[in-house]
Amino acid sequence: MLEVLRNPAYAKLFSAQVVALLGTGLLTVALGLLAFALAGGDAGLVLGTALTIKMLAYVGVAPLIAAVASRIPRKTLLVSADVLRAAVAISLPFVTEVWQIYVLIFVLQAASATFTPAFQAVIPEVLPDERQYTRALSLSRLAYDLEALVSPILAAALLTLVSYNNLFVGTFAGFVASAILVLATRFPAIAVSPPAPFFDRLTRGVRAFWRSVELRSLLALNLVVAAATAMVLVNTVVLVQGVLGRGQEDVALLLAAYGAGSMIVALALPKALDRMPDRHVMLTGAIVLPFGLGAVAVLTALPGSAAVWIVTLALWLLLGAATSLVLTPSARLLRRGSDETNRPAVFAAQFSLSHACYIVTYPLAGALGAWLGLPLTALVLAGVALLAAATAVVSWRAPAPIRT
Repeated sequence: MLEVLRNPAYAKLFSAQVVALLGTGLLTVALGLLAFALAGGDAGLVLGTALTIKMLAYVGVAPLIAAVASRIPRKTLLVSADVLRAAVAISLPFVTEVWQIYVLIFVLQAASATFTPAFQAVIPEVLPDERQYTRALSLSRLAYDLEALVSPILAAALLTLVSYNNLFVGTFAGFVASAILVLATRFPAIAVSPPAPFFDRLTRGVRAFWRSVELRSLLALNLVVAAATAMVLVNTVVLVQGVLGRGQEDVALLLAAYGAGSMIVALALPKALDRMPDRHVMLTGAIVLPFGLGAVAVLTALPGSAAVWIVTLALWLLLGAATSLVLTPSARLLRRGSDETNRPAVFAAQFSLSHACYIVTYPLAGALGAWLGLPLTALVLAGVALLAAATAVVSWRAPAPIRT
């Protein structure tokens, strides 16, 4: 897998991704502490609103920027987005009102909605060989999972030495380093999108999804992943402390099990995808997830015990693995379903449409968990995931055999 880092352009871009992810991880911790400093007991409301703003920015801004900036050179766009993110990060320590958090978070996430799909669309041009590109996808998945584990530990270590406001400086440094690394990268010659009316540019990515059987199925797969992820991220703390009566450290342990499952699959997938089609791998993950959620419904109805805790750890490991089976190869579908001229629009459409699923599943997991309890919540989300998985299986038919 590490062989792709011998490509100097990709090595710099991957390093840019890693430092930006670490900066974003520090931001997550610092933002929670800032919200508590400003709002006290209402900090949860502030963070919930900020996360909603984040998702709305992701859904609304990505395709809009892809349309507006379709003729801007990729490097210029990426560096500009990083500079804007750095400017917002260094402004956050000076916030004195809650509404200022909301404004700055919208600007920051709008910049991220500009950077991320444009960055993802560059990688296939830097690594045109599909075998190398697959390994880069697995490496990227590992980076996301490791960031989720490392950033909180790094933040905790820094907080023993400095105040939380200084974590924003770390975020600023991460985005600045990312901008410098992107600036230092030699990009391949990439065709600029031909002139077209604004509405044509705005809908270019969605139209590419509609034309491709694989990408239409990916829409349903996004919802499968969002249903399972929402159950894990929203309700793990409720399950561990409220249902099983375990300590805070076990919340981290259970989330680590979920991340470990994802990392194990990310490590194994490159060789598997050399032998198996994406369809088999992704649909396997999509079928496992709703049944995994069904098992969560059964498990959360049982009284807490050591045996239940061990099974829960195994189940979270399975959910993480199945999620990675769907997510890691997904960019291969985007690469095949696009070309140089519309690739940024296609990646932006995936970025927007996938996050739109979370706007549905996050509130669903939270509200139903509070009103109906975890067993029924898991069942409802399992139903959503099963329906979406069935849609993906039916719509993504295996190619018909060639008759001779």
